[in-house]
Amino acid sequence: MIENIRLAFQGIWSHLMRSFLTMLGIIIGIASIIAIVSTIKGTSEQIKEDLIGAGTNTVNIYLYDGDNAYDSEYGTSVGTPILTDDIKDEVRDLDHVKNATFYYSSSYAMIYNNSNSLQGGSVYGIDVNYLNTCGYVIQSGRGFVKDDYDRFNKVALLDNNAADNLFPSQNPIGQTIEINQEPYTIVGLVRQNENYQPNIENINQYYQYYQSIVGCVMIPDTCWPISFKFDVPQNAIVKADSTDNMSTVGNDAAQVLNESIPSTSSGESRLKYKADDVMQQVRNLQKLSESTNNQLIWIASISLLVGGIGVMNIMLVSVTERTKEIGLKKAIGARKKTILGQFLTEASVLTSIGGIIGVITGIGLSKIVGKVTGSPTAISVPAIVIAVIFSTVIGIVFGLLPSVKAANLNPIDALRSE
Repeated sequence: MIENIRLAFQGIWSHLMRSFLTMLGIIIGIASIIAIVSTIKGTSEQIKEDLIGAGTNTVNIYLYDGDNAYDSEYGTSVGTPILTDDIKDEVRDLDHVKNATFYYSSSYAMIYNNSNSLQGGSVYGIDVNYLNTCGYVIQSGRGFVKDDYDRFNKVALLDNNAADNLFPSQNPIGQTIEINQEPYTIVGLVRQNENYQPNIENINQYYQYYQSIVGCVMIPDTCWPISFKFDVPQNAIVKADSTDNMSTVGNDAAQVLNESIPSTSSGESRLKYKADDVMQQVRNLQKLSESTNNQLIWIASISLLVGGIGVMNIMLVSVTERTKEIGLKKAIGARKKTILGQFLTEASVLTSIGGIIGVITGIGLSKIVGKVTGSPTAISVPAIVIAVIFSTVIGIVFGLLPSVKAANLNPIDALRSE
């Protein structure tokens, strides 16, 4: 085998230009496929980051009333579930769950600092796990401590947008705001890690994340009844250990929460917790993107077929040129399988080199396309391995006919050929 590979490289080197032109179809085909696959993978990763962020792995679980999200302002408090610490512990103990938080929320609160108001902003009643689960860090001041929860301290945290709206050109730490006419002291400013922030590229995404753009105020969940007199149910956010497990974790957590919903006299309650299955949205968009690009892969594969035909053609020429050499080898005892192996190895080496050059060209081409068009790209290692193996297989398949022809030559006729 090693001797056959050495002879193959020797033959390729002795006809360098002819070998390169033969490999050109393979190079173009492999390069095109690698570039397309890299674009597909990069687009898929970008879709995932746009919808769920880079590595956040958080799943929102909301309470629904029938087919619509429960609205505490207009909904009824009859039968709304109470989520206890035991339920939270049960959710956190689920497989693939890294963290979980229960929280209250309202977008109808009246939030004022003198004449400045936070119209359209949100108030969250958070537990001790909320900041860590949702990727918030303390920018200045402090976070909530145990005493804030135990003593019902009316303290609050602001994000940067809320701080800019309520305290323009001022330091809000230590100052007071009113939430539904109850005073709260600002003890800290928080900001969300960039990985957790959504990419907003159109008007629909703007409205989806509108409240986070306007700003939010956070208070301890034990203080929630002070400013909000009616019974507001809690929602949940669960953090999975990986993106792939988000759907499973969300559904499992929702099932645990639904066990806390009391049944009504008429039977099953209309209220139900449902996980926001963002991963399903990701898969739908990725499938749409990949179905289009897969057509391009099939088109690019045509050049591999052309390249294979070129390999077959040049190997037939090589057999004709080396007829006497073949006859001499067979005359001194070379077997059919030896001749067959030599020519198959030469065809495989030829296409394998073309495949490797094609992979390198494809990687470079994907980078260039990404720079020019601004499209995301991501190199797929499995695609590279498959491309090289496939190019070798092309050499074997299309080199088989010339190799069989060489192996079946009659040594006497071969030696007599001109």
